[in-house]
Amino acid sequence: MSRYDLLWEAVRERGEQSFKLTFEEIQHIAGIPIDHSFLRYKKELAEYGYQVGKISMKEQTVAFQRLD
Repeated sequence: MSRYDLLWEAVRERGEQSFKLTFEEIQHIAGIPIDHSFLRYKKELAEYGYQVGKISMKEQTVAFQRLD
């Protein structure tokens, strides 16, 4: 089990083509703060039909896009 499985499930359940979540929203969903290790785990999201797009440190958001 990945530390971000709860987040990946929430992304898939959302079902939108693309959307953004704030770091705070991600922490609430995943139950853990987002940190540099997120970059290693983000490739797991493809198994759920999505990919991580732009990560904005300034806005503290992460963009998600559904894979076609």
